[in-house]
Formats: sequence, structure tokens, C-alpha cells
Amino acid sequence: MCRAIYTYSFLFLFLFWCSCNKITFLNTKPNTSLHVPSTPQDCQALLDDDWVMNGYGNSGYPYLPELSGDDLYLEDADYNKSALVDQETYIWRQQIDMGDALSDWDLPYKAVATSNTVLAILGKIPSSYQTATWNGLKGSALFYRAYAFFELARVFAPVYDSTTAGTDSGIPLPQSADINQKASRATVQQTYDQILGDLRQAEGLLPKDSVWLPTRPSPAAVYALLSRVFLSVGNYVLAGRYADSCLQLKHELMLYDTVSKTKIFPFYRTNPEMIFCAAYFPGGPAAPFRSHTDSNLFRSYEQNDLRKQLFFKYGDYFVGSYDQDGYRFGGLAVDEVLLTRSECYARAGNTAAAMADLNHLLETRWAAGTFIPYTAVDAGDALRQILMERRKQLLFRGTRWADLRRLNKDSRTAVTLSRTINGAVYTLSPKDPRWTLPLPGYILKFNPDMPQNIR
Repeated sequence: MCRAIYTYSFLFLFLFWCSCNKITFLNTKPNTSLHVPSTPQDCQALLDDDWVMNGYGNSGYPYLPELSGDDLYLEDADYNKSALVDQETYIWRQQIDMGDALSDWDLPYKAVATSNTVLAILGKIPSSYQTATWNGLKGSALFYRAYAFFELARVFAPVYDSTTAGTDSGIPLPQSADINQKASRATVQQTYDQILGDLRQAEGLLPKDSVWLPTRPSPAAVYALLSRVFLSVGNYVLAGRYADSCLQLKHELMLYDTVSKTKIFPFYRTNPEMIFCAAYFPGGPAAPFRSHTDSNLFRSYEQNDLRKQLFFKYGDYFVGSYDQDGYRFGGLAVDEVLLTRSECYARAGNTAAAMADLNHLLETRWAAGTFIPYTAVDAGDALRQILMERRKQLLFRGTRWADLRRLNKDSRTAVTLSRTINGAVYTLSPKDPRWTLPLPGYILKFNPDMPQNIR
């Protein structure tokens, strides 16, 4: 693969093994050989590096969509001191100067490189050793690769359209850790076929009775991600079906009445709603306390809705991420899956089931005994309420940009975004090609035949 896609993979592997083996360069005698991963235990160690695979530490999944969406806004002073790439992303510049490195591209492809490395190691293990452990490792690697590919696709590939997906440019889909493999962009259809293919393989490999760890893939995580992917492409039948499959395995909701209101970051990474932990890169204005919550969104929470107390501190600064250390949670959780199933019920015309799911969620978000169940006159009214509550519950999760992109395909839910910065007004209309971010320039430098996104 092109060196630009896998810029950090081998450096990462070297540093990872140094840290895992507790090597201290000042106190340890030089070793004549560097350990080369080759066993199932090595594979598990690689996959358990949550700085790479889950986005913790100075790592993470794409954050620029948060700057492009409408969950946050910047005051002039905050905008003016932001990095150039953040400024240009925020105002939807046609050309964005991404410099010589872009975390939104590089970091997910590090996870892809690790996944491909693990798959290559597993492929060399004799069939007589291909046990349930081997299956679980392969399923995990496939899940992580699908997760990273999907995160990249909803930033750098056009929104899925069945009439053009076969010709629209998707993303590179490296299948090996070889940095010399030629890079090319798959089509959007090939991109989603790869994501779904990886997930369906993982579904049959991941053990259903294993001990759950929030940073590791699980059958519930596979179903949740399948539901998210099908929602993004507008297949509401399968999105609802996989959401239901996930909720059969993982359905517990927190009672927000029991969550401490005194902590700056009130929610724990291991809370009962967690399905799969992942964070997006804490860059620039996307980091805590560096941007304000959209004013209309902030005002939409009612008095007894505990989200207003738990999600915000010091005015409208968002602190409601499902992570006690302040990482911007972008993973998979029960509340999102329940909202997806609710939306799919509404789109299928099942108003009663749609509102039942919505009210089940909201009852746990409000002060005890104060919530009066919502009603809907028809499925369209139910859908309107569900989409509003989806925005109020999932803000700053990295999902809003993808939601806007898919909703823009329907004139009834399409929106035009607008910003005012330093006295200038910027807008983004529903059919504007700038809903897809450009590929980094250094990627095209190393791959001159790779087409740039039309902006």
C-alpha cells in the first residue's frame, strides 16, 4: 500500500512492542533482535492497544465532521486562534489545507494496518491450531477494520446513493500490511461491500459467551455497527433488524437520576449502556471546553430533562461524553441503537412501536416521576420527534455529520447549515459536494493517479 496510508504503522508496531515488554532504553541492555509478532497472544496484545484500536491517548477516529456539523459553534476569538485546517473545515472551504499529516486519515489507517497485520499472522498459524481463540481474534480484527473503514467512508467518501455507488469514488481498502502495495480508491459500493463483508464474517467468529470488555468487539458490537452502517445508506429495514438483534443481547439503560451531577465528566466508560468504546481525536475546537453547543439545541432541553444538567457545565460546554476522562466518545451504545430501532419503526409506519422505544429511553433521562410519555398523531410525527431526540441524546458523538448527510437525501429532513465568522456568512446547502471532505494532499502526492473529491 502507499507509504502515505501506512505512514506510522511500522513505527507504531516497534513502539508498541517496546512498551508491552516494558523496555526502558536507559536501563535495558540492547537486544540483538526485535520481537516479531507471530502467536495468538501477540495478536491479542496488538488488538488490545486501545490507543490505536479504540482511539485513546493522543489518537482517535475522525474529528473534523464535528467541526463541520451543527452541534457546536465558535465565537470569533476561538475561531481565530484555531489551526488552519480547523478554520477551513468549520467554514466549509472548498480547498482545505491539511498539511503534511491529518489525524482523521492517518489514525484510522493505523487501526487498519494493525488489523491486517493480525489477519496475516493468523493466516500463517496451522489449521490444527485454529481454535475458538483463533476465531475470536480473526473476528475482532475484521470488526476493527470494518469500524475504521466506515469511519473513513463517512468523511472522505460521498454519501451512499444506490444509483451512483458503483461509480462514485470511495476510499482505499488495504487488505495487507505491505506498505509497498499500490494504493487506489475503491468505489463507494466496493467500500460498503467490504465493510459489510468484514462485519458478517466477524458475526460468525466472535464468541457469544465470552467475558465482555468494553474496548473489545463482541456480537452486540457487530450488530450495533451493522445497524449504524445500514442506517447511513438508508436501508431502514436492515438497520432496524440489526438494531433489534443488538438489543436482544445488550439493552440496559442508565437511570440518569442516579448519575452524579457533581463530577465534571459524570459518565463512566464502563456504564451499562456501553457496547463498544471508541473515541474521536480530541483536536482543536472538538476538544472539551473549546467550543459552544449550538444555542437552539441547548435551549431545547426541558426543565426536568436531566440531560441539561449532566451534559453541560459552565454554561453550554458539553461534558456528557460517555467517558470519565473526558475523551469524546464516538463508539457504540444502547441509547443510539434504541433510537435507531425507533426511527426504523417509524419509517415502517409502526407508530406505536416507534413511540414505545422513544418513551422507554426518555423515561430514563428525566427526573423520576416527571416524564409524561410523548404521543404522535402518525408515523411522520413520530419520525420528527425521534430525529429531534436523536440529536439531543447523541450530540458530540461524531454521528451528527453522518445523520445530516443521509437526511439531506430527503427534502423533508434536509437542512442548510450557516455560520457567521468575523462578519462573513458561510452556508452549506443540502446538495453541495462539500458534504464530503477532500483527501489529504500528501496522499495524492504519493498517489498521483488517485482522484480528489469534487468540492
